[in-house]
Amino acid sequence: MFSKSRINETGAKPEADKPKAPEAPVSKPSMDFTPSAPKGKAVASVLSSDLTVVGNLRTSGDIQVEGTVEGDIRAHLLTVGESATIRGEIVADDIVVNGRVIGRVRGLKVRLTSTARVEGDIIHKTIAIESGAHFEGSVQRQEDPLSTGRAAAAPAAAAPLTAPAAAVEAP
Repeated sequence: MFSKSRINETGAKPEADKPKAPEAPVSKPSMDFTPSAPKGKAVASVLSSDLTVVGNLRTSGDIQVEGTVEGDIRAHLLTVGESATIRGEIVADDIVVNGRVIGRVRGLKVRLTSTARVEGDIIHKTIAIESGAHFEGSVQRQEDPLSTGRAAAAPAAAAPLTAPAAAVEAP
């Protein structure tokens, strides 16, 4: 019993110190949390299925299109919904097409799902096309598909197509 009372007595002194110590760290994380909240990733902008946009869209964030856009779109991540139609060029780091795109598609990562309908050229770094997707146009792989130069895209397309054809004819 005496040892317990001594532990309690010595424990009482650190406990008196402990409330002071947790108070400071508790206030610091709340201060650290507050500045980090604005730095968090923003929610994607959603264009609903009953919305028609005539004009170009440009953002450094994410866009999910469910309606109709008649114009060019540039974004970080672009998701084209199943009911969406885009008439214009789309440029993004990541592109997921579930709906219809009429125009050029340029992206680092391009994915056409089984419900996608694309009429236009695709310039990409990586591409995935699911079974059932409809695609009319050409596909070109480039290290930097986000570059705006159309002249740079033409030689890159000609070189890979010519080299494999020559290699196939030689043997």
